Amino acid sequence: MPAGHRPTRYGLARVLSKRGLCSRSQAERWVREGRVSVRGRVVTDPESPTALDEPLIEIEGARAEAVAPVYLALNKPRGLVTTASDERGRDTIYRCLEGLDLPWVAPAGRLDQASEGLLILSNDPGFNAAITEPNTPLHKTYHVQVDSIPDAAQLARVREGVIEGGERLQAVSIERLRSGERRAWLEVVLDEGRNRHIRRLLAANGLEVVRLVRVAIGPVALGELAKGAVRVLSDTELRELRGGQS
Repeated sequence: MPAGHRPTRYGLARVLSKRGLCSRSQAERWVREGRVSVRGRVVTDPESPTALDEPLIEIEGARAEAVAPVYLALNKPRGLVTTASDERGRDTIYRCLEGLDLPWVAPAGRLDQASEGLLILSNDPGFNAAITEPNTPLHKTYHVQVDSIPDAAQLARVREGVIEGGERLQAVSIERLRSGERRAWLEVVLDEGRNRHIRRLLAANGLEVVRLVRVAIGPVALGELAKGAVRVLSDTELRELRGGQS
């Protein structure tokens, strides 16, 4: 080690998470349960200072080496929740990953149970945090079916935004894609994602959501990805995501 070099140190749980082995909360549980040792000594404090490159970390006797980063796009089906487990026993997005030879991955952002479409997953916590940062310029595009056919005046009111539940709700753009006899599809683009943002914005203007499908996150498009299927993000998509280009 070069003279004067001091290894980067974090809490032990954060080191495990940064190595792509598990979520931060899962790592904290493992440490508190006495399942993690450093240099042969069991450590039960998740915040115990640990070098990021410490070679002698073990989880239940197995070396806790960093795993290769994985970056995926998932077409989330409607009805699944975006969590690793659910206290109410509902199916989660991890059902879509069963049988695949993948390390632990976590979603970068969420879609509520009734929504569907594009999710990005990775085992790189820094990447996930960067693309979900509230100030990120990444635009998220949704195709939304509503229960009626809004006229130009109603769409203009939606575009103005609303104050609902003490929050300002607004979209970057809202356009009508197509209409049937009783319902219409809208394209809604957001640069932020508050809880049930689109549903609340439209409901405040008399429009109820029938279906909500996220079709793009920045440069990553859902495309023809089958429902419940995953694919690896391309180098170009990763480069643009990391650059914050929309």
